[in-house]
Amino acid sequence: MSEKPLRIVIIGGVAGGASAATRARRCDEQAEITLLEKDEYVSFANCGMPYHIGGEIADRGKLLVATANLLRTRFRLEVRERTEAIRIDRVARTVRVRSHVDGTESDLPWDRLILSPGASPIVPRIDGVDAAGVFTLRNIADMDRICAAVATEGQVERRAVVVGAGFIGLEMVEQLVRRGFRVSLVELQTQVLPPMDYEMVLPLAQELKTAGVDVHYGSGLKSILTQDDRAVGVELESGRKLDGQLIVLGMGVRPNTKLAEEAGLLLGRTGGIVTNTVQQTSDPDIYAAGDAVEYVYGPTGESQRVAMAGPANRAGRLAGEHAVLGHSASMAPVMGTAIVRVFGQTAAMTGLTVKAAKRAGLACRSVTVIAGQHAGYYPGAQPLTLKLVYCPETGRVLGAQAVGADGVDKRIDVVATALTFGATVRDLAGLDLAYAPPFGAAKDPVHQAAFTAVNELDGLCEMLDADADLTGWQVVDVRTAAEVSRAPLPGCVGAKAIPIDELRDRIGELDPDQPTVVSCGVGVRGHVALRILRQRGFRRVVNLTGGATLRRRIFPEA
Repeated sequence: MSEKPLRIVIIGGVAGGASAATRARRCDEQAEITLLEKDEYVSFANCGMPYHIGGEIADRGKLLVATANLLRTRFRLEVRERTEAIRIDRVARTVRVRSHVDGTESDLPWDRLILSPGASPIVPRIDGVDAAGVFTLRNIADMDRICAAVATEGQVERRAVVVGAGFIGLEMVEQLVRRGFRVSLVELQTQVLPPMDYEMVLPLAQELKTAGVDVHYGSGLKSILTQDDRAVGVELESGRKLDGQLIVLGMGVRPNTKLAEEAGLLLGRTGGIVTNTVQQTSDPDIYAAGDAVEYVYGPTGESQRVAMAGPANRAGRLAGEHAVLGHSASMAPVMGTAIVRVFGQTAAMTGLTVKAAKRAGLACRSVTVIAGQHAGYYPGAQPLTLKLVYCPETGRVLGAQAVGADGVDKRIDVVATALTFGATVRDLAGLDLAYAPPFGAAKDPVHQAAFTAVNELDGLCEMLDADADLTGWQVVDVRTAAEVSRAPLPGCVGAKAIPIDELRDRIGELDPDQPTVVSCGVGVRGHVALRILRQRGFRRVVNLTGGATLRRRIFPEA
C-alpha cells in the first residue's frame, strides 16, 4: 500500500510563496500542494508596478508572473485566491481559512506549512489618511487605483506628494513626473535614499532638482489636508503645507507576523520570523520566507529583516524543496543589494555603508573613486562614483555604493559577489574583469577602489574623508591653474596651488613638518603628489578622497 501524499499548505503567494509552491511540485509530483492568497493575484512583479503607473510598462498583463490558472494547469496546484489564513493550529496541524468571496470559514489540514505573509505598508495614524486620493503601493489593486487616479484628466495643474524618499518613493516620483505631475517629495531624514551615505546620494538630489521636484527634508508628515473627503495636500510637522491631489505614502513596511506570533513561533530582534538556514521556523514542520522573515545579513553575521524580492524568491525556493524532500541547500547570507533609477542617474548599494558599520559598532575604512564607466577615450564616457567599505585590519570587503548615469549595476553586482565569498580588497584588485573600450577600462572603477584600499592597508597612502575640516592642514591643490580657477577647493582658506608636474621643482614652498592634505580633481594626481611628498621627508601627508569633485558636491555653496 502506497504512502499517503504529503500535504503542503502555503500561506501567501507572490515571490516567496509562489516560488515555494512551484519548487515543491518540481521536487515531488505526488504532493498535495495548496497555495492560499488573500488577494486576487497570486504571483506578480511588484517591483514593476511603478513603471506601469508611469507608462513605461504599457501592458499590465506583463506584471502577472504566473496566473492562478497557469499554476493549476502546469503545476497541478490547488490555488485559492481571495482566501485568507486566520489561525494556525500546530497541535491539530490545521489552518483556519476564510473566503473573501462568500465569508465562509473552514479548516485545512497540513503536514508541512510554509508561511509567506509578506509585509504591509506603514500608514501613520493622522488626520485625513483615509481620504480619497491617498495611496500606498504594495499589490496590483493598489497599482490599479493609482493608475485610475493618474489617468484622470481635468485638472489645470496636476500635483502629487510622495512621502518617503526610499527606493519605492523615488521610483514613484520619477514615474509621476513622467505622467505630467508636479511632484513634492517629503523625507523625514536629511537626505534622499537614507540607507546610503550622504555624499553618495547628492547626485540624486541634484537630478530631482533638475527635474523640477520640490524636495523637503527633515520634517515628518503631520496630516493630510482634505476637502469634501478628498486629499488636497499635506501639512508637515514643520507647519509647511504642500498642495497635492494625489498623495503616495512610501514610508516603509512592517512584517505581517500576526499569524506566526499567535501560533507561538519565535520572532527575532528586528521583528521578523526566525528561521534556520533551510527556512524552518522554531517549529521544524513550519517554514517561512519573504518580507516577514529574518535572514542572516552577511557583513555582520546577525539576523535581520531584508524586505527585497531577490531573497524572498531564493528563500521560498529552498523552503519548498526542503518541505517535500527533507533536504536542500542552505540559504546564503543576504547582502541587502539594491538599485534605483532616478531620471538620468542610478544609485545602488550592497553590504554595509559607513554609517551602518558605525551603528553596528564595526571598525571600517572607505575609499571613494570617480572614474568613467568605460574607457575615457571611447565616446560617451560618463563619471561613475564608487565607494568601497572595508575592514581596516583584514581588508575584508564590507560593502559598496555607486552612483552614475551608466554602469552602476555592473560594479555593485561585482562587489556583491565578492561579499558573498568573503573577499578582501586584495581579491578585488586581482579580479579579471571584462574589458573593451565600449564596456569598461583596463583599470575598472572596482580595481581603482581596490588599489586605493590596498595602498592604504600597505601604508602607501592615507585617505582623508571629503567632508573633513581642513583647518590646521597645509592644503596643496595639484590641479592645473585653469581647473583651480574654474572650481576652487571649497571650505579651504589659503590652499597652495601647485600643479602636479611642477611639484618637485616647487617643493621648497611647502613646510615638510606641517600635516599636509593633497587634492586634485578626483584623487589620482593627489596620490602621485602624496608619494612624492612622503619620499621627500614630509611628516604626514593625506590624500583627499574623491578630490575637489566630491568635496564640491558636499559643499556646493562654499
